[in-house]
Amino acid sequence: MDSSPSALIKFLLPKTPFLLKTALWHSISMSPTSSKWDLRTEMTVNMLRDMLGPNSTPTPISKLQRLTCKDPGVKGKVWVSKVQQSAPEEDDVRQMMFKAIEDMGTGEEAWTKPEQRPLEAEWNGYRADAKNDEPEPSSMSEAEKYENLVKETKSKVTLLYFHGGAMYLLDPATSRPLTGRLAKETGGRVFSVRYRLSPQGPFPSALLDCFTAYLTLLSPPPGSFHAPIPASEIVFGGDSAGGTCCTALLQLLLQIHRSTPAGQMPSVRFHGKDVEIPLPAGLALSSPWMDITRSLPSIEGGVKYDYLPTPSQVDSREFPKDDGVWPSNPPRADLYCEGSALMHPLVSPLAAKDWSKAPPLFFSVGEEMLRDEGAVVAQRCVKQGVTVVWRDFEAMPHCFGMLIESNPASAVHFEEYGGFCRDIVEGKKVQSNGVFIKAKTCERSDMDVESGLTTITDEEVVGYMQKGKNRIETKFNKGQDPSSERPML
Repeated sequence: MDSSPSALIKFLLPKTPFLLKTALWHSISMSPTSSKWDLRTEMTVNMLRDMLGPNSTPTPISKLQRLTCKDPGVKGKVWVSKVQQSAPEEDDVRQMMFKAIEDMGTGEEAWTKPEQRPLEAEWNGYRADAKNDEPEPSSMSEAEKYENLVKETKSKVTLLYFHGGAMYLLDPATSRPLTGRLAKETGGRVFSVRYRLSPQGPFPSALLDCFTAYLTLLSPPPGSFHAPIPASEIVFGGDSAGGTCCTALLQLLLQIHRSTPAGQMPSVRFHGKDVEIPLPAGLALSSPWMDITRSLPSIEGGVKYDYLPTPSQVDSREFPKDDGVWPSNPPRADLYCEGSALMHPLVSPLAAKDWSKAPPLFFSVGEEMLRDEGAVVAQRCVKQGVTVVWRDFEAMPHCFGMLIESNPASAVHFEEYGGFCRDIVEGKKVQSNGVFIKAKTCERSDMDVESGLTTITDEEVVGYMQKGKNRIETKFNKGQDPSSERPML
């Protein structure tokens, strides 16, 4: 898929009859979703279905990555201060993570040990007085941009943000419209991390980058623009696969705390200092992906209002061979990890059973294919004494907040997201609660977060995940490409 204007015209022209039919059926209330969606939502979701579905022609992964990671430049109502920090000389962070992976696994998982690399990220903030197409000040240094960014903050919130993209696509540069909006809604600043993408950087490469980013906020390495940030002011945020990063990082921290003697705060040697590792203020998750096996019932059953392809829809499709990228060398079953590791709790956080002592969690989900995994984890957390704020949007697709900003549900999503982040950082008492938000009217009704989100039991989750793992490994062993189940462009 090319992103040039000529390629866009070439792409859209053959689809004109399809678009006209979609608009017509919606306008005469003949589409199955016309009672829940406005025309723009209908057009957007149906176009994405066509682009991602079984009839689309897959593009080589390296080309997809070039397209979805291309820096569009900085303009409009967002401050961007680019960051690159050297890797720590010590090996303590890696070894601490490796031990947690081993302790949380069964011993049967295969995974490679990534090297520590320099951290790349961006500070993003809301630039209130800029026009929508106004370029960033060309004469400012990155440090000066950061200073101006901080001057415009209105709260103490620091959002440690991990972008989505199925663990193999997208970049902080292409997430700026979203992170700029989140900076506005929270009143704070966003630290958007360029974590390693698969298949070039398989598990646990991204997790190591996320862990390093958190330590960087807590204890800035030499040359950092920021001063140390208290954990009580840091919120982990992510959409889709960014939710994988958030919840895996939280599980890593919980395991580190579980492995530390009672009454002591865990610490690690980082850039010449012993850095304590407290838990963050909370997590704010948008349509989180927590099951790499893609196996719970809503994955196949939640298609009415979503645009992601189901495993069964793309069963026979494969990525084109991409020398040096995919298939990997040696070959593996999944873009992100070895088949044997698919159910490791730091790969698929849905598999994590212990969430006790976690900080407050915010979930914003639609009536989407990933809803079940979010509901299972949220309900599991509440039963273990964790504070959960659950927002369930009727008839909304995956990541609707950022995808269809014209829809009234999007405004509610951002308002709730920002309010949660501010409340927990300001120390306000947040209690577990759930709200169902109706399509179009945004009428609200209460939900029981302890038992009313899902009827799927923990035993059933294990069975579903094992079946999903077997499906992926069986395809791989037959010489097929199970990674085709991921959304493709």
